[in-house]
Amino acid sequence: MLESLLEEAEGAIAILPQRSGAVDLGHLPEPQWRRWAEANDFAGESGQVCLLPNPDGGLAGVLFGYDPDELPWCVAELVANLPAGSYRLKGSLDPWTSGQMVLGWLLGHYRFDRYKTQEERGCKLVWPQGIDRGEALRQAQAVCRVRDLINTPAEDMGPAALATAAVEVGEAYGAQIEALAGEELLEHNFPMVHTVGRAAADGPRLVALRWQGAQSGPHLALVGKGVCFDSGGLDIKPAEGMKLMKKDMGGAAHALALAGLVMDAGLPLRLTLVLPIVENAISGNAFRPLDILRARDGSSVEVGNTDAEGRLILADALTYAAEEKPDLLLDFATLTGAARVALGTELPALFSNDDAIAEAWMAAGLKINDPVWRMPLHGTYRRLLDSRTADIHSTGEGGFGGAITAALFLQHFVPEGQAWAHLDLMAWNNRARPGRPIGGEAMGLRSAFAMIKEWCHEHGNS
Repeated sequence: MLESLLEEAEGAIAILPQRSGAVDLGHLPEPQWRRWAEANDFAGESGQVCLLPNPDGGLAGVLFGYDPDELPWCVAELVANLPAGSYRLKGSLDPWTSGQMVLGWLLGHYRFDRYKTQEERGCKLVWPQGIDRGEALRQAQAVCRVRDLINTPAEDMGPAALATAAVEVGEAYGAQIEALAGEELLEHNFPMVHTVGRAAADGPRLVALRWQGAQSGPHLALVGKGVCFDSGGLDIKPAEGMKLMKKDMGGAAHALALAGLVMDAGLPLRLTLVLPIVENAISGNAFRPLDILRARDGSSVEVGNTDAEGRLILADALTYAAEEKPDLLLDFATLTGAARVALGTELPALFSNDDAIAEAWMAAGLKINDPVWRMPLHGTYRRLLDSRTADIHSTGEGGFGGAITAALFLQHFVPEGQAWAHLDLMAWNNRARPGRPIGGEAMGLRSAFAMIKEWCHEHGNS
């Protein structure tokens, strides 16, 4: 991906971005280009590409239509339509637009090729002037980290491997690392993480990273659901439902990538990352429907369905993260099919007890084309989680409002007064779009980072 960027290239072909709705072909430097563009019906529609020939039949330049609201993805569409060669952006572009174009260029080159013969990527772009290179690279690398972690099969991305990946990120930025495995989880009071993961040959884990970008800065805590493969447990999934379950650690992938973004950017805050990591497998010691589990906070939990295991491990992790009384607690999880029914596969469902955080996250998502959509924490539905034999039921009765009741279950483990947001996401592209191939996907990651930067600035000055 990064090899598609160049410091300089002699004879690099000019890409002339044309903003949709403001195309003026009369300003093109060569009159024949205008005639060629008109003959090819170039109107500057977002993603539209017009290759401009030179007198010898070679490529002299490229017209490219873009809509700022469709960045960075329309640039990924450009990448897919260019012949091999070196290119440079030409024209009056502000730094933000140039940066988004570089991000789109990089993501347009993404391939998950761990198990394939790697192919040379022919299109290369000269770094534009005046952009924040570090920001463009860290965002592209974070998206690709999420994709690579999710796309890797569970055989190579089980609990031990995911825990190792988290430790490596922490070590790269000098974070304090806590890593627990197997029976250590019981010794350190993570009973539900242990219970969910104990049936697997690759035992349960928990990794916590702590990093200080500023001693007196605000405290951000991140939690991610790390179910490396979900068979459904004893409530086993059908084959079609199990097929994509290597992606069930997508929440952990998002939280880890976001932590990497925060640390790489050196944001002036204190960071805690907590990843509960398991495989939901089947064996003689697998947990069962209607078992009563004891959570870290002391609550008793009646298991409604062993295929709703993610909320159980998140409960212990949220309790642990909240014990440090962070200023903001965020969790990411591929939690419910109900959220996909409500919003489809491409729009994550956001739940929050803090209106300002929810509004800021949504606004950031709309600005940079990485949307999330707020759903209600409808308190009346809490009664659906009542249990006759325990403090709370893990799934409740009836099946309606499943994304809401799952979020309400998590909220049970968030202390009163703790600012918190929960993102229920697909973490997978079911269809290919420019820059977004079928497979693992970062959803709400870039908008979360944009929101955190603004929150950190405001909170640090308050």
